[in-house]
Amino acid sequence: MEGSCSSDELSKISLRPLGLSDIDDFMVWATDKKVTRFCTWEPYTSKEDGIKFIKEQGMITVEANSAMFWGSRYWGQGIGTRAVKMVADTIFKEWTHLERLEALVDVDNVASQRVLEKAGFQREGILRKYVVLKGRTCDRVMFSLLSTDHCLS
Repeated sequence: MEGSCSSDELSKISLRPLGLSDIDDFMVWATDKKVTRFCTWEPYTSKEDGIKFIKEQGMITVEANSAMFWGSRYWGQGIGTRAVKMVADTIFKEWTHLERLEALVDVDNVASQRVLEKAGFQREGILRKYVVLKGRTCDRVMFSLLSTDHCLS
């Protein structure tokens, strides 16, 4: 597949906090309408708004509303699956008392659903009329990964 990452490149993926030095990379995906289609927010239009977001929000967090995004030019290369596996590994290693991770995905976001499935998450069902997204009520698909299901890499 043209433009896909090799397994060597995928092994070089690392997770780290989003910082102000990442603003140019942040703006690549935060201004991309394909990326923000399933987000609660519209594409960013200014670097100043991006900087404010980074300062106030950060990015990948482990709490009730976590999120992970990357530019559409990187879709379909295995990066998402690898990143989700890395996050799950880290969570289960650092918080050994946790038994369950959950992920909610827009019912129309088939690619993200597939990423979760490849990362070992189980599809549990559809939460009907779960969230209002950009003025319309949307269904979400619930996925879970249990610590007993998960093999740490």
